[in-house]
Amino acid sequence: MNYEPVIGLEIHAELLTQSKMFCSCAVVDSTTALPNRHICPVCTGQPGALPVINGRAVELSVRVGLALNCEIHPESIFARKNYFYPDLPKGYQISQYELPLATNGWIDIDTPEGLKRVRVRRVHIEEDTGKLSHVDGRSLIDYNRSGVPLLEIVTEPDLRTAAEAVAFAVKLRAILRYLGVNSGDMEKGVIRFESNVSVRPAGSDILNTRTEIKNLNSFRSLLSGTEYEIERQSKICDAGGTVDQETLGFNELTGKTYSQRGKENAHDYRYFPEPDLPPLVLDPGWIQAIRGSLPELPDTRRQRFTGMGLTAYDASVLTEERAVADYFDRAAEYGETKAVEPKSIANWLATDLFARLDDKSTIEACPVSPQMLVDLIALVADRTVNAPTARAVLDEMFVSGKAPGEIVREKGLSQVSDQAQIRERIETVLAANPDQVEKFLSGKESLSQWFFGQVMRAMGGKADPAVIRSTLDEMLKSLKK
Repeated sequence: MNYEPVIGLEIHAELLTQSKMFCSCAVVDSTTALPNRHICPVCTGQPGALPVINGRAVELSVRVGLALNCEIHPESIFARKNYFYPDLPKGYQISQYELPLATNGWIDIDTPEGLKRVRVRRVHIEEDTGKLSHVDGRSLIDYNRSGVPLLEIVTEPDLRTAAEAVAFAVKLRAILRYLGVNSGDMEKGVIRFESNVSVRPAGSDILNTRTEIKNLNSFRSLLSGTEYEIERQSKICDAGGTVDQETLGFNELTGKTYSQRGKENAHDYRYFPEPDLPPLVLDPGWIQAIRGSLPELPDTRRQRFTGMGLTAYDASVLTEERAVADYFDRAAEYGETKAVEPKSIANWLATDLFARLDDKSTIEACPVSPQMLVDLIALVADRTVNAPTARAVLDEMFVSGKAPGEIVREKGLSQVSDQAQIRERIETVLAANPDQVEKFLSGKESLSQWFFGQVMRAMGGKADPAVIRSTLDEMLKSLKK
């Protein structure tokens, strides 16, 4: 039987605040900080300790809700979510349940069939748990992460393939990074994806028993784990079995999901309003002020870039990271003063500049400013240097940080366009290679390109390619007469 997957996602994203959600402890990198150094009675759940809401975390959460086209609720309620995990010191998590911060949003994703709208059910604030490490049969707990502001984003079950789930995850991560609310560093666990999967007969509209794959911290794991679970459930249904509602892990080495525990329902958590926190009431004027401060988001920016003459692919590449899009914008603005087209800037940025940034480099740390890149492209456009020489100049710019014009003057790299000088070098090359000339005259016209390369080499790569080509073609044609 043909089955249709039904997939929804839950995303947990740590917010980029300086302090934790309900106390003043610093938020630190849990992968490098010494364990249990940034804790206090509040985030370790000591008796009598009272939580206080982090206003910056609320502001960042509202930014996300607005960017996801959600309705922001002027009043929301914090609740206690009761369950026992060893990395949750209070024995409950402060979260939001019946009245979340934001609901009823959406994101459009690209699919092979075109744009698809994926609904966002809710966006709510909670706190992260501690971190468990298992060493030599013992479990060690680091509470540095306990209480870090966490945003949970829940979609409706609108996704129908694992690829769609990844497309949503990629787009959401980009939005969070554009907003400056999350670093997007999946390896450090600051954003984690959970895939809720069920299958049903193709054409059906029922919702069958689902499983939840927890803590997928890479797009590859999200894709592979979801695909495996679709296949596993389909085989169970084909065999006449039933799918158990459970929480699963995903083993990247085996490529398989495995059972962790029975999947809880909402009533299992025994939610009730957090007695130590009042309702969260937001001023409508403050919400509007946050809306007005939102940056241009990837979709809008991509549309603007295509309107500047870039291809859809170029625009997509340049808008994946906000810093790259900002770099291009500054270069394009400066390019107007130099008569350099945005398309030419995009080509140099996406190929030559990217190629010189190693895996650990970022565009923010690039020694070549947008203005310097445009100045280099302008030197090519006005034929001061040719493209190969410009790339050598770009290499030097990365090393020295000098302006391209300065490097060209110091090293004498200006392009030679004098036809008489180029004709002289062509004559020398033809005279030095009589056998190749004879083969050319006998019909092997592909040698024309070989002669071109020899002339360019003889002129140290600085000759104008257009002048070489036109002069060489003229001289070879005259030899045939």
